[in-house]
Amino acid sequence: MSGTVLIVVTHLLGSGHLVRAAHLARALVRGGFAVTLASGGMTLRSMEAEPFAFVQLPPVRTEGVDFRSLLDEAGRPVEAGRMAARIAMLGALATRLRPDVVITEHFPFGRRQLAEDFLAAIAAAKAANPAALVLASVRDVLVTPKPTRIAEAHERIAGLFDAVLVHGEDDFLPLDRSWPVDAGLRAKLRYTGYLADKPKPAPSILRNAISGEMAPQDEGLEGRGEIVVSGGGSAAAVPLFELTLAAARFGPAVRRWRILVGRSVAEEAFRQLAASAPDNAIVERARPDFPALLARCAVSISQAGYNTVLDLIAARRPAIVVPFDAGAETEQAVRAEALERAGLALCLRLSGAEPLTAEGLACAVETQIGRPVPAGGFRPDDGGRAVAAVKRLLRERR
Repeated sequence: MSGTVLIVVTHLLGSGHLVRAAHLARALVRGGFAVTLASGGMTLRSMEAEPFAFVQLPPVRTEGVDFRSLLDEAGRPVEAGRMAARIAMLGALATRLRPDVVITEHFPFGRRQLAEDFLAAIAAAKAANPAALVLASVRDVLVTPKPTRIAEAHERIAGLFDAVLVHGEDDFLPLDRSWPVDAGLRAKLRYTGYLADKPKPAPSILRNAISGEMAPQDEGLEGRGEIVVSGGGSAAAVPLFELTLAAARFGPAVRRWRILVGRSVAEEAFRQLAASAPDNAIVERARPDFPALLARCAVSISQAGYNTVLDLIAARRPAIVVPFDAGAETEQAVRAEALERAGLALCLRLSGAEPLTAEGLACAVETQIGRPVPAGGFRPDDGGRAVAAVKRLLRERR
């Protein structure tokens, strides 16, 4: 056994942070670590079959992009007692585990409103094991906050963190495209490649990055020649779904559009989407065989979330990405533009000087059909580089 790892994560809008943390946890288990993943977001799915231990904290979530207002399961503002319970649970967990490594997903670059959670876990771990390694885990693109918050994040990195695992490639999309990287931070960056799940040996089995579910690859016709529309695990894609349903009316009647709606979209909104679908469109909930549908589609239309893009690149099909950019969100736009520069997708926008129209989307689909997709760009890694980086840091610490 290489040691004990505690990963702390809270996903608020979509499921990407938890999905990525689970990928990292599986990789660390394969590397010989005993891993516990503590999640403070809404329950995504059962974790009983996972190779790591899973702890569910009293969950919190947000509504839309208002990350300042935390809500409970019923949509009510969270009470102080719930937040105190989370902090106490994390402190007790870290004290009991005495981890060799503590990994905070997204913090301190984000999740500022949950700082007490992460700081409590770090403090308890260091009190129980002063030699514990403290690492931040971040995706390839961050949302740049106000200068005062950047300074706060850098101060915490300098004082508390031994390194930052960046799940991307510095030669494709370096962190300084989205976050100011000073000399102190640069010295702590460890690029791990794009973190995807380990491929299964049986080619007939695929894992959906969003749900984590396993499903047999369908050898039938579903997805073949279709326009497959996806929106990750949150309700943020509803405007895109509405636009694609309108676009389906402009395209050839023989062209089938399949809209895959995430589980976090309310049932009423799902029913409204289904009711508005033209005859050449199918609206259904997101499926565990999503990668297989992508592999057979004529064109994929999606947002540009981290895990969705990894599924897209693995499929190597013509693609249109429409980044989520409501509020001050810039993460998906940066990633989508990098995809377009590499020739891996066409980037269109719902907002801005020339917002996308239904007719414009229908025309874009026709131009993308049959377009060759170059190799290269994103290079998914099953976590081996991340595990090697953690082991190297532990050796250096000891």
